[in-house]
Amino acid sequence: MRLAGKVALITGAGGPMGMGVAKRFAEEGASLIMSDISGTRLAQGVEEVEPSLVPGASIYSQKGSVLVEAEVDALLEGALKQFEQVDIIINVVGGLFLDARYTPVLEVQEERWDMCFTVNMKGIFYLTRKLAPGMLGRNYGKIVNVSSVEYCGAAGHADYAAAKAGVTSLTRSLAEELAPNINVNCIAPGIIRTLAIRDVGEDVAKEFTEKNLLKRMGEPEDIANTALFLASDESSYITGVTIPVSGGLWPAL
Repeated sequence: MRLAGKVALITGAGGPMGMGVAKRFAEEGASLIMSDISGTRLAQGVEEVEPSLVPGASIYSQKGSVLVEAEVDALLEGALKQFEQVDIIINVVGGLFLDARYTPVLEVQEERWDMCFTVNMKGIFYLTRKLAPGMLGRNYGKIVNVSSVEYCGAAGHADYAAAKAGVTSLTRSLAEELAPNINVNCIAPGIIRTLAIRDVGEDVAKEFTEKNLLKRMGEPEDIANTALFLASDESSYITGVTIPVSGGLWPAL
């Protein structure tokens, strides 16, 4: 049991990627704090994950947005009453806002631009500020952020790519600031079988599948397995890195 006795907070835990991480962590002995902006999705996620819990582990779940500080405070207030501490943060929340289709930057509206940065970065900002002090006090913590293989630039997704570049850069900055007590790392997914497939369209999904070396779409389990490695003590000598989980599609400027 690689996460026995640990408490992991997973944002976006009602979606396929967050749920996949939660289930994998439960199988490895972790207790879970599951958060999602959709109460329906969150309830389905908890129902899906609960059978994987090992004896003695439990789940605290609460609907809310990690983009709103008051809702983050409410989440942590309830979670810390049950668990007292958080050992691992998995920041899954992110994505495109309003319209995921490829849009030239000259046509991107200001609302989409602003919200893309908010959606992808603010939850990481809030949760790190509120939970890292406790991790530092205990000389232990793991933070895993989710970026994208597009973080080095993507025509038609300039806002998303720039926001994910921010996630990747923030990961490195936090790794430096919080060392040596907290490991901070990042996952850069390629095309993964999640709700994003519906948003970007089948043509884009097919393009990414054909471009990668393994010629298949990634599954939520591929992200979950990488998150498990980065959250476990097996990665204790790794910090400040971004791992592409993209079938060999490498991010590059």
